[in-house]
Formats: sequence, C-alpha cells, structure tokens
Amino acid sequence: MILYPAIDLIDGRCVRLAQGDFARETRYDEEPAAALARFADEGAAWAHIVDLDGAKAKEPRQHELLARLAKGARLKLQVAGGVRSAAHVATLLDAGVARVVVGSLAVNDPPAFAALLEQFGPDRLTLALDVRIQGNHAIVATHGWTEESGQTLDHVLKLFPAVRHLLVTDISRDGMLSGPNLPLIEAIVDTWPSIALQASGGVATLRDLPHLKRVGAAGAIVGKALWEGRFTVRQALHASR
Repeated sequence: MILYPAIDLIDGRCVRLAQGDFARETRYDEEPAAALARFADEGAAWAHIVDLDGAKAKEPRQHELLARLAKGARLKLQVAGGVRSAAHVATLLDAGVARVVVGSLAVNDPPAFAALLEQFGPDRLTLALDVRIQGNHAIVATHGWTEESGQTLDHVLKLFPAVRHLLVTDISRDGMLSGPNLPLIEAIVDTWPSIALQASGGVATLRDLPHLKRVGAAGAIVGKALWEGRFTVRQALHASR
C-alpha cells in the first residue's frame, strides 16, 4: 500500500480543513517545499497536494506554485485542485507532476473527463470522488465539497471503465481523526477490483493503516495525523508494509 502524505494549500500556506469547511482552517508554519523535503527524507515515494484555492474557485489558483514544487521535489507528486481542462493537466504534467487529480469535471462533464483519460492515459490521472454517506449510498459532492451532485459513487464509476486510479474521501471523516471508513473502502474494492483505490479521510493512528491495507486499499492519503505529530512518515511507512 502506497502512503501519500498530504499537503493542502491556501494562498501558498500549508493548512488542514475539518470536513472540507473553509471556516475551520488550521494553519501550519512549515513551507510546502520544506514539508516535501521532510517527507522524502523519511522515505516517502509520493506526496498528495491539494490546491484548495483552486477547488473553491473552480479554476486553477496555485498552479505556478505547484509547478515549482514539482520541479524541486525528490518524490512523485499527485496534485489536485481546480483542474478543469486538458491545458490544466498538460501544464502540471509538463512541470513534472506524476499524476493529476480530477474531480468535479468528471461528475459535471463526463465526456470531457473521458477525453482526458483518452488523451493522457489512465496512469497519469486520478479520479477523485468526495462522498457523503446517506443511508446505504455514497453520494458524490463536488466543487470543494460545497455542492451535492445527487449521483452515487457507483453511478459515476460506471461512466469511466478506463479509470485505473481512484481517490475516495469520506467528507464526514476528513480532518476529524476519527478513523477511516473501512466498510466503504472494502465495498468499493470488492465492486471495482481493477481500480487502485486511495483511501482518504480519518486516518488517526498507525493502527488505521494496516486495517486499510487489509480491506484492499492500494493507497492511503494521510494529512492531519502527520501534521499534528501523531506519528511520522517513517512510522507510517513501516505500518503500511
């Protein structure tokens, strides 16, 4: 299982949000380039970076910064936030980003996302679906979690048989240190075995990581627990083996 230490950016600063709420922001003093260097020093092969300004604005806001980070990083970057076009994807890939995350576009304009998969290939793109659990259904939210699509996760996935990388966030758990939604992750893996699933939201302790691996997660996005010093990247990598 791949560990993706996470950096969320607002106006170039490292932050974390609780349940995607911009009014519940925690700021951290470490610069993003320094954080990436620290992740690499501790053994991480990947990092996950989100341009929250772009996600909120529905268009790129920090792509120049992301490009600079990609050029200077000693690990592979998966980058999200405000990606709405082939030009956005190409700019990030040309800058050295290993994989670009696309979310709202796939839900609101499926043909456009299908075209991106065709143009860039399924190994360079990650489909991100942020969900709220309503009864027995995972309902997809869009635009930085501010809008409900009314579509289930399974419905959206059926539109894109070419998808190989999927990132699913349980919004209710993100930034809450309440533990990951293991039943949700296990159900997705069982239903879509050909997809490499990255689990996001709720990782609080080292014990959460082997549990995610056990239910079939191919990757784990870990943010607040690292930023709050609950464990280190090195410890998380050991627990993820």
